[in-house]
Amino acid sequence: MPIIQVTLVQGRDDDVVQTFIRRVAEVAHETLNAPMDSIRVMVNEVPPTRFSVGSKLRSDR
Repeated sequence: MPIIQVTLVQGRDDDVVQTFIRRVAEVAHETLNAPMDSIRVMVNEVPPTRFSVGSKLRSDR
């Protein structure tokens, strides 16, 4: 059973994230030959004030 966890910075439309989740599941199904009902995809969204590259916060943009 593939369990796929993705972390994204908040700010994308729900429709975009839901499409992403479905496409990730499809790729896992096709690539790993895993039954679709065994695939789990979880998206964790973090606020831009809680994500940085080095010392530069994403919210500094």
